[in-house]
Amino acid sequence: MNTLRIGHLPALDGLAEDQLAWQDLPGLTLPEGHQVLVPRLSAAQLQALCAHLRGPGRQALRALPVRETVQAIDATIQLLLDPGSPEHQTLLHWLPRVTGFSAEMVRVNLNATLRTYRAPQLQRFMAEDLGSAELLDGFAPRVTGGLTHAEGAALLTHVWAGNVPGLPLWSLVCGLLVKAGNLGKVSAGEPVLASVFARTLARLHPVLGQALAVVWWDRQDHALSQTAWSASEVVLAFGGDAALADLQRHMPPGVRFLPHGHKISFGAVGREALSASRAPRIARLAAEDVVRHEQQGCYSPQVVYVERGAQVSPQEFAHRLAAELAQLGTRFARPKPGLAEAAQIAQWRSRQEWAGEGVELIGQPTQDWSVAFHAQALALEPGPLHRCVQVVALEALEDLPPLLAARRRHLQTVGLAVAPERVQALSLQLAGCGVTRVCALGHMPLPAPGWHNDGRPNLLDLVNLVDIEASTEHLAEGLSRYEL
Repeated sequence: MNTLRIGHLPALDGLAEDQLAWQDLPGLTLPEGHQVLVPRLSAAQLQALCAHLRGPGRQALRALPVRETVQAIDATIQLLLDPGSPEHQTLLHWLPRVTGFSAEMVRVNLNATLRTYRAPQLQRFMAEDLGSAELLDGFAPRVTGGLTHAEGAALLTHVWAGNVPGLPLWSLVCGLLVKAGNLGKVSAGEPVLASVFARTLARLHPVLGQALAVVWWDRQDHALSQTAWSASEVVLAFGGDAALADLQRHMPPGVRFLPHGHKISFGAVGREALSASRAPRIARLAAEDVVRHEQQGCYSPQVVYVERGAQVSPQEFAHRLAAELAQLGTRFARPKPGLAEAAQIAQWRSRQEWAGEGVELIGQPTQDWSVAFHAQALALEPGPLHRCVQVVALEALEDLPPLLAARRRHLQTVGLAVAPERVQALSLQLAGCGVTRVCALGHMPLPAPGWHNDGRPNLLDLVNLVDIEASTEHLAEGLSRYEL
């Protein structure tokens, strides 16, 4: 039996691996001969774990200069990127089997994801949100007078979704940078990467390993859930809107709840990108955005809006996109949809086929992609994912706002392919519609380091800013030994 033990626990009495009860992780469908085990914690064990993370574990982390934490994370990432390391091989073996993604898709996405957490990227990350990492180590001068310090939560609890491998690293790294105690709850959909990262980090830097834990518990186990929520100062959660709303109802008063729910993203292609020489590359970029992560990410496009008036028409672009999806499918096999997902795809295809004049459905049911071309403007609406995408013709991309209005609360990323003189004006217009991230087409599933996820700061939401006002310094000066 090929067995992987999930999670990481700091060294505590009663929490050693041989002292824990282990169980199969529910909800996983694995190849024969593979097994994923998780520790089954009691409420008392979880309470002791939270107390340690809030207390000794976090205090030791607080004493470290943040540059040492950055160096330790960087060393961990370098090891996970090393093709010859056992950790890298573990990820390549288990991620395809757990997620259903093809091995080649996992390899390409894993390397791209890990590279965003190396030291230079983390330093830019802190500069983006805080201006200076000095705020995390102590008090730093303010331009307006006085001093400010950024104090992380005593316990930051992460509730991760499993739709995109690598998602847990973003919040876990943030929690370590702000020197919080970190409790991560993995999803059955993807429990591997956070576990391997945490165990590797703990081996390379034991002090950091004492300030974090990666566990799993059944969300219906209210005793364990309430134990975690009661101990937390901040809960950062990912998931569907209904699950997040239910989770928020169980938060004790005073807990800062930071939800990241369902979002929808789209591409926008200007006529200047649709010359005969440019259109093939733009279609390829759009196809890569669709295929990467199988549209499971909030930043994956489900619709591509295309302007009329170029050498290549929107309908021709739709056919080029279909051809690129077919070609990419030879390298990146699509995971086989489950019964419910297959039914959603079939229903979506049926709606496109019967949508009336001006709609062309490209691709056969036996193929692992579908493109629906719409000759008339169409409001943004989610599709069934799994490489199903709509291409919608527009007279001008500036006509987009009415088509986005109904999805304002759920908008996230737009992948743009327009001339430079249009970028800022069009981006400002889309920002007014609720879009929180604008990137180049072809980069939608590859957020830049330090991006503002759902329009929010990454580190500032996880800290309390503590000010020493200038008046404190002024009075202290008058009480010094050299003042009489």
